[in-house]
Amino acid sequence: MRPLRVGLMVPINNTTMEGELAAWLPPGSTVTRVGIPRGAGLLTRETMPAYRDAAVALAARHFSSATHDILAYGCTAAGFISGPKGDAELQAELARVTGLPVVTTARAMVVALQAAGAKRIAVVTPYQDAVNEQLTDFLADAGIAVERLATFRAPDVNALGRITAEEVRGLAEATMGEDCDALFIGCSQLPTHAVLGGLAARFHRPALSSIQATAWDAQRVMG
Repeated sequence: MRPLRVGLMVPINNTTMEGELAAWLPPGSTVTRVGIPRGAGLLTRETMPAYRDAAVALAARHFSSATHDILAYGCTAAGFISGPKGDAELQAELARVTGLPVVTTARAMVVALQAAGAKRIAVVTPYQDAVNEQLTDFLADAGIAVERLATFRAPDVNALGRITAEEVRGLAEATMGEDCDALFIGCSQLPTHAVLGGLAARFHRPALSSIQATAWDAQRVMG
């Protein structure tokens, strides 16, 4: 596939997705990162309207069809909190203000898991229980059941940023089971590029992550 010029929107604290997304895209692709302002706390329903408005304004300012091929909205938790309808509405609004095709990480997760034939999955996240419940509901809406879920329960963005790929691997290995037909690692801050292949080989089942699914979906949309 030809190289892609990808615009990327992530929470301003995200230090992982830009590099790992580029690693999963066709050779020669470029990723232009724009950080969405947020506080030190984790996203909630109450903070989402301001966060969403900031994302739309930044997208209109930084991305267009003259400079990019596609826009990736890379905040997984924001998609879960908004729910499938809210996530789709934001996707449409970002497309309207930029003139670009848009993929959201939350929707990419669903599409990638469906393409893998996953019906019952194990999930690893860094989230608190409320967001994990919203993630489970988001997947259930698409006919995907979360059979096992483990979380780092990161209390803030600083703790989230300290989680390593080896810690992700360890929690994933402890969580995945024979009753699951796929593994999903949620959150675009969690590093997964170095561990997904090994996890898939160990369990002989698909292993996906927020960043990997976003890269896959961007390539799918671009043909």
